[in-house]
Amino acid sequence: MKTYKVTITEKLQPEVEAEAASRYEAERLVEKCWQNGDYILDAGHFRGVTFRAEPPQKERGPER
Repeated sequence: MKTYKVTITEKLQPEVEAEAASRYEAERLVEKCWQNGDYILDAGHFRGVTFRAEPPQKERGPER
């Protein structure tokens, strides 16, 4: 049997509203709130998952 490393990537995607003078300002405001823990993402925000397996690494002999 071979051993594979499989990366699981989940996508959580909430939508929030922000009052701001520009798109950039709105994104920075929401980013700051997210960093402060004001938005908690949970299973209700789930939008998909992907799985990606990497081939097993070949065993190498002793380094010289």
